[in-house]
Amino acid sequence: MKSPFFALFFLFFTLISSAQKSEYTISSINDTLKENANAVVRLNQVDIVIASQRSMNIKAQRVVTVLNEKGMSEIDAYQHYDKTTTIKNIEAVVYDAFGNEIKKIKRKDFKDQSAVSGSTLFSDSRVLFLDYTPISYPFTIIYNNEVETSNTAFIPQWFPLQGYYLGVEKSILNVTFPNNLGFKKKEFQFSDYNIKKTEDSDTKLSYVAINIPAQKQEDYSPSYKDLFPKVMLGLEKFHLEGYDGTATTWEAFGKWYGEKILTGTTILPEETKVKIKALVGDEKDPVKKAKIIYDYVQKKSRYVNIAIGIGGWKPMLATDVDRLGYGDCKALTNYTKALLQAVDVPSYNTILYGDTYKTNIQSDFVSMQGNHMILSIPTNNGYTWLECTSQDDPFGYQGIFTDDRDVLIVKPEGGEIVRTTIYEDKTNTQKDKGSYTIDENGNFSGSIFIVSEGTQYSIKSRVEHLQPTEKEAHYKDYWDNINNLKLGKITFTNDKENIRFTEDVQLSAINYASIAANKMIFPVDAFNQNGTNIKRIRNRKNPFQIQRGYLDTDEIEISLPSGFTIEFLPSDFELKGKFGEYKTEIIKKENNKLTYKRSMFLNKGKYSNKEYDEYRLFMEQISRNDNAKIILTKN
Repeated sequence: MKSPFFALFFLFFTLISSAQKSEYTISSINDTLKENANAVVRLNQVDIVIASQRSMNIKAQRVVTVLNEKGMSEIDAYQHYDKTTTIKNIEAVVYDAFGNEIKKIKRKDFKDQSAVSGSTLFSDSRVLFLDYTPISYPFTIIYNNEVETSNTAFIPQWFPLQGYYLGVEKSILNVTFPNNLGFKKKEFQFSDYNIKKTEDSDTKLSYVAINIPAQKQEDYSPSYKDLFPKVMLGLEKFHLEGYDGTATTWEAFGKWYGEKILTGTTILPEETKVKIKALVGDEKDPVKKAKIIYDYVQKKSRYVNIAIGIGGWKPMLATDVDRLGYGDCKALTNYTKALLQAVDVPSYNTILYGDTYKTNIQSDFVSMQGNHMILSIPTNNGYTWLECTSQDDPFGYQGIFTDDRDVLIVKPEGGEIVRTTIYEDKTNTQKDKGSYTIDENGNFSGSIFIVSEGTQYSIKSRVEHLQPTEKEAHYKDYWDNINNLKLGKITFTNDKENIRFTEDVQLSAINYASIAANKMIFPVDAFNQNGTNIKRIRNRKNPFQIQRGYLDTDEIEISLPSGFTIEFLPSDFELKGKFGEYKTEIIKKENNKLTYKRSMFLNKGKYSNKEYDEYRLFMEQISRNDNAKIILTKN
């Protein structure tokens, strides 16, 4: 007979085990959090302890229930480490839908690989990551990690909600810090979320966010980072790459970065200096000198992807880039700067967020920011910007990766926030001039001359480097309104001097026109139909954004088949509004010929959710008119 004590203990143990299992069962998730969700964050707790200017400990526990395959990316179980960052602990436990433990994952089970491919100079920059293949969905994973670092310049930002289609039960941030390091924070987009600041003293800061429903992604929305709540954190007195630093003002921060991090990195071998001086020759104009050197760097070096914050913020030495012929954005920028110094052309390292989605350095929050580096050369009119990672970009061209955003220029006298090149909407042009012929069987043959400038150059010039099969797929997608498309001769002209890209394309298609009885029907606009499908979104929540505007103009000569007369011709059409302007015109000429003219101008801008339907209708009218058809009758 078992003792009463043993029976009581067994009952207590069973209750505890049952409670642990049921804590993360699928059934315990509130239905409102599962709606529109691919995953639900049950708990995301980050505890940051800043012990001193040179010591920071970060503990994180992330509990995620993955509801389907699309939710796998929300596990987020990886950790970078290098000579300044040590992983103290990393582990995970997997539970099934009923809260039963099915797998323990220790540090040795995480994959360990270089964070930088193609470079031996950054062999100590590595990443541990979990590569888990689930048996079935849903399942829950508890991921724990702890790191220690001497780099207090990078305090992780807090995102209570880290993406779309993700429900959040609870997210917690706790920060502890000394009161003499100038700790600072900046809060964004809190108003529509259940977030409480539970502590805010001169040594502690804590937040908790509870029950945030999953957000649907809506077309043309700004980035989730500009919509969802976040907190930026920083220190006025920090440590980076072995140096104590200050971030009280951008001027002070830039001066420190230049003196402590960049000093000594631009030394070049004497023979390279001699070569560069000979290459430049008697040229006196600083911009023309820079152009010669930029061309030299593009031909000599290749880009290796080493993100800022990985592989250090201190660039590779210019001597190493010179010897090896490769580098990341920091290294190639710094190398170009070193070559320019050799011929007495001043230039500045420039830190920014590189992305097709425009993101500014937060000018009112002095801290380590950015993910990319370019070079700026002072001129009489401002700055010439060099993207040193590209082997193809024209000199001084920014394109859509670094245009129109606040960046930090690092000058000897200090840092300065400056705006990069703004490509005005009406300079982002595509000009089409071409012709096509329809024969008596409805077959199509034509040629088109497309000239792209401004940001449209950036988008179009990539076609030049596609493989033949990729090129064919590109044009078949671009002209998906032409069935049975067959491409003929394609010629490109890349005028880097004037930053103008030209496509000269010959094409044909059988049965472009539909023939029924004695009638022939086909769309007049063959070459530049706006096929943008603007989805109807009922009860839209988010504002919407047109990142870049453009101006398209087309002039197409159309030869109609002999033996047919025009029964119906689409009317001229004009549309004007806050989003832009659109106009088409068809001119009848002799010998069964038409001239079709079209212009479309779209404004960039930020608009409210209530204006979205108006935009959808604006674009719908354009698409409908672009597909307007001509009807011919056989004589």
